[in-house]
Amino acid sequence: MPQNPKRYLVTAALPYANGPIHIGHLAGVYVPADIYVRYLRLRNRDVKFICGSDEHGVPITIRARKEGKTPKEIVDYYHSLNKKAFEDFGISFDIYSRTTSKVHYQTAQEFFLKLYNKGVFIEKETEQYYDPEAKMFLADRYIVGTCPVCGYDKAYGDQCEKCGTSLSPEELINPVSAITGIKPIKKKTKHWYLPLDKYEDFIREWIVEGHKHDWKENVVGQVKSWLDVGLKPRAVTRDLDWGVPVPLPEAKGKVLYVWFDAPIGYISMTKELTPEWEKYWKDPETKLVHFIGKDNIVFHCIIFPVMLKEYGEFILPDNVPANEFLNLEDNKLSTSKNWAIWLHEYLQEFPGKQDVLRYALTINAPETKDNNFTWKDFQRRNNKELVGDLGNFVNRVLVLTKKYFDGQIPEKNNYTEIEKETLSQLNSIRQKVEQNLKNFHFRQAVTEAINFARTGNKYLATTEPWKLWKTDKERVKTILYLANQIVASLSTLIEPFLPFTAEKIRKMLNLDQTIPWDDIAKDDLLKPGHKLGEVQLLFEQIPDEIIEAQIQKLKKQAQQNQKTMEQNLKPLKPEISYEDFDRLDMRVATIIEAEDIPKSKKLLKLTVDTGLDKRTVLAGIKQHFKPEELIGKKIVILANLKPRKMMGYLSQGMILMANNPDGSLSFIVPEQDAENGSYIS
Repeated sequence: MPQNPKRYLVTAALPYANGPIHIGHLAGVYVPADIYVRYLRLRNRDVKFICGSDEHGVPITIRARKEGKTPKEIVDYYHSLNKKAFEDFGISFDIYSRTTSKVHYQTAQEFFLKLYNKGVFIEKETEQYYDPEAKMFLADRYIVGTCPVCGYDKAYGDQCEKCGTSLSPEELINPVSAITGIKPIKKKTKHWYLPLDKYEDFIREWIVEGHKHDWKENVVGQVKSWLDVGLKPRAVTRDLDWGVPVPLPEAKGKVLYVWFDAPIGYISMTKELTPEWEKYWKDPETKLVHFIGKDNIVFHCIIFPVMLKEYGEFILPDNVPANEFLNLEDNKLSTSKNWAIWLHEYLQEFPGKQDVLRYALTINAPETKDNNFTWKDFQRRNNKELVGDLGNFVNRVLVLTKKYFDGQIPEKNNYTEIEKETLSQLNSIRQKVEQNLKNFHFRQAVTEAINFARTGNKYLATTEPWKLWKTDKERVKTILYLANQIVASLSTLIEPFLPFTAEKIRKMLNLDQTIPWDDIAKDDLLKPGHKLGEVQLLFEQIPDEIIEAQIQKLKKQAQQNQKTMEQNLKPLKPEISYEDFDRLDMRVATIIEAEDIPKSKKLLKLTVDTGLDKRTVLAGIKQHFKPEELIGKKIVILANLKPRKMMGYLSQGMILMANNPDGSLSFIVPEQDAENGSYIS
């Protein structure tokens, strides 16, 4: 990896074009990526910032069908909505393209063919449901039937939306095609798989051993968990009519799987941006950094690197600083529950306050653990730290300069010890900001940037120029001379975090260009006699009623969602006798092994310790949990359920789960001190 790279290529995870951007996306990916890129530009580094819409996949076709639109209409709408929202919010992409572009189709197909011709892929033939009338293979959501659990006759092939049970198409009673209504048939289909299991040693050596000290612990830890469970081949193609067509004569009606084509979008978008794209992707002197959320670690640290390695010409990422998740008002952000703050709505309701949200999301960034956003904290951060610390300092300096020196920078006289000490502190803060930015510690970096303003405030409060004006005007000249230099430095120091505020400060200082980063904390940035521009407040107090309105808006959204959930609650089953209940043998157990079943879209194979034995239990929870998350988890199982053979395995019991009305699953979790084998009565 380059120690002093010639250039940087920074990518931000491609947002899915089937919905708007919310604050969780911003905090996890786009704000930290933008901070890093803006810092690099201030250091005059050669950097390209790449992003765009991920526009393929079954969820888009499902949404299009529900709304009576074409997939293209769906992606066109959300691509335009999100692109404008990013621009208005100040996310400074060099390009924001899309995976439906002609360049992307060509690039993705060329990439597939290169790996295909090298013999990288494994070909497999499996049986899947097929609609002979529509003449197409059916994705799970295009198959409906009767739920085997609750009897709901409109359950999907992946889940019953009434009782929440996770299903596979094979489990549905009387399955039919959601497109034509006819009974589907089983038909053989061939697909191509990337044999990830062959690259376990490469991934382990490169990341787990090679980057265990300089990458985030959560990233290395998750990669290690995947490796410990064991990697499996992953299909790179699907039977769909929406996506990048597989460029093989025998692959008519097949497209590249979205997880395969989407990361190639980083390459195709760089191609669109510059004819010199290869030096950003193939020169070892380039530093590649992927900004993602933790749910995308597997794609960016295992799958895409394997693809790049096998292609043979591309550099690998120098770092993947994945963030954890952001919660909202102590609850998990949820698109389906409408428990979110949408970026385009925020921009409408808080005009001119982009930097307030950028600051609140940065100071609470989920860098090492899940963090929480609340409207009250948003208000407090604005009113106390932005208005009280940063805004108050800048305003006082400029207003006093206008008042005492007609808005011109005065001549300085001799510095006293406090000026020398203040300059030393400011230089130390600049170094801390820079070091934290280089190491992707953006929370600490923005804290130090505000400390720069606090140091300026302390200097003013200690020297009290408003008291000295009548007795020592020469001393006041020196104080306000230095105070204005601090403001000038701030206009650059806060640029990565608060770009709109930085621009406002430059206008008030009457600067037509940005102060160089290396000049921060110098005391000669504004020459004596330099005329200031018009002074205005940087920030304004946000009153309680504005915040209360947002809290009530969230509550209303939650209430509406609760009504929908109640309508979806499964009704009570008929009464049973105590004797019926007593026949159930429910035991506390611990999951000691968990692994994927490659041919199943729903099932995970679990090995559980019941205290009495160790047994295999198959659970339809693959869409809700990752294998590595389950090891060591205390659970409750129905231990005397008659064994049932599924997917070639004998399942000896059933995990007890809560089927939530929103379709999610939760474990029935005993107390941690409950011993394996403890009987539930």
